[in-house]
Amino acid sequence: QVQLRESGGGLVQAGGSLTLSCAASGGTFSDYNMGWFRQAPGKEREFVLMISWNEDNRYYADSVKGRFTISRDNDKRMVFLQMNSLKPEDTAVYYCGARQKIVPGSWDDERGIGSWGQGTQVTVSQ
Repeated sequence: QVQLRESGGGLVQAGGSLTLSCAASGGTFSDYNMGWFRQAPGKEREFVLMISWNEDNRYYADSVKGRFTISRDNDKRMVFLQMNSLKPEDTAVYYCGARQKIVPGSWDDERGIGSWGQGTQVTVSQ
């Protein structure tokens, strides 16, 4: 089972940019599709984006299309979330999640996530 740790969160003004990183340890990293989810105060955790194990496929929530980009480096066992044109409504705790590539179902369904990081806070001010 892979273990995950996010970093890179912080406070940024609206319109700004931020890059989150997720470092994986243990397991075989290329066995996992990797995703980012977020949870805003008072709301349920929601899907943001996901990248396939071989980088062939990416899936984005409509709310972040054109602003957020996901990438991964399998050699370094890292996943990145580049966030541009940030909005106050992007404020949330961001979680990195690993989904084994053999797990069926919809990629935006967090029930398919087998490992989670501890989360990193992103706050976007007006």
